[in-house]
Amino acid sequence: MNLFKKMFFCAAFLSASLLPTLVYAALEIEISGGGSSQIPIAIVPFGGAANTKENINEIIAADLARSGLFRVLETRGMANLPINATQIKYAEWTALQAQALTVGNVENVGSKLKVSFQLMDALKQTQLAGMEYQINPSQTRTTAHKIADVIYQKLTGQSGMFASHIAYITKTGKQYALQVADADGFNPQPVLRSNEPIISPAWSPDGTKLAYVSFQKKKPIIYMQSLSGGAQNVLANYKGNNSAPAWSPDGSKLAIVLTYGANSQIYTVSSSGGDLKQITKSNGIDTEPAFSPDGAWIYFSSDRGGKPQIYKTPAGGGAVSRVTFEGSYNVSPRFSPDGKSLAYIRNDGGKFRVALQDLASGQVQLLSEGAQDESPSFAPNGRVILYATKARGRGTLAAVSSDGKVHQRLNDASGDVREPAWGPLIN
Repeated sequence: MNLFKKMFFCAAFLSASLLPTLVYAALEIEISGGGSSQIPIAIVPFGGAANTKENINEIIAADLARSGLFRVLETRGMANLPINATQIKYAEWTALQAQALTVGNVENVGSKLKVSFQLMDALKQTQLAGMEYQINPSQTRTTAHKIADVIYQKLTGQSGMFASHIAYITKTGKQYALQVADADGFNPQPVLRSNEPIISPAWSPDGTKLAYVSFQKKKPIIYMQSLSGGAQNVLANYKGNNSAPAWSPDGSKLAIVLTYGANSQIYTVSSSGGDLKQITKSNGIDTEPAFSPDGAWIYFSSDRGGKPQIYKTPAGGGAVSRVTFEGSYNVSPRFSPDGKSLAYIRNDGGKFRVALQDLASGQVQLLSEGAQDESPSFAPNGRVILYATKARGRGTLAAVSSDGKVHQRLNDASGDVREPAWGPLIN
């Protein structure tokens, strides 16, 4: 059995080396390049902070710092800490070299909290954004992420990514768990626990459901689970192995992999579990499907040419064409949200690294720095790619910006962590 077949039989179907609990700490950021272009910003402590168990301004500051695009300024020692725009003494903040600053306040309103904030241009002394939220106390962290997204959008012109979630697989002892956490790694919550392996989590486009593969019936079966109600439904339980679910952009169907015949091939199935249709037919292993953002194509990994490469076919089936040509081993395709780039894993001299290919020009850039990187997944705005890697002999999660300049890692993990999937933004 060649390396490609071993990889997909073991990783896609058995995945026996899965994983434990994720970090409760935020991403530790390392910046290599791009630092000179960071936007200096002051996140002034919110008034009424005693009304919340979590510090809103610290969460906002951590989000912005992790992006690598902002230099968050130290505010301790400042004589005046305004909580609204009328109290700002701009000379003090421009002396600190702040180009922008935020002020905010938290008030008790019955059983609710009223959170208000303003984003100010420190040089022009004008307001760039202002929002007010009526929230339950349990929504403090989510609200802080949403404020960070507003700041990110106003100052960079791009959508934020902080008010989103990540899914991943852990293993503690003999127990596997499908976990969902905030994008910064906080608030991990188990969606499913099992004494049998769980693999391949995939978010529905609206972020309300997860598809995944579970061995709880002693064979790989694809399930779909609601994140609100927790109901678990069988999506695909055909003869042989059922694996690698991937949602269509409109959420109406999923691409899956079945060993319905002799080899693994790509099929589609409706999100209700019916209307099975075969998409690829080859003598090789076709696996790891991914829909293009416009829904027109399915990209997938295959060894049909002898070496594992990435191919594409119309979403309804048809002629297959090869996508990757550099290198002898390219697998695990994942699209950027705008459909312009493709992330995948390349064997680079014996090191498995995250690569990014511009689909228009074909130009490829190696982004990650590990030797055993896998499972790339784009942030909702396409600026960051989350992936699994090895550190100090165990699995962990890491991330890299799409330009390769900002590297992040989830630290303090107590065991192996794998197969991350980044979900959509929260409305």
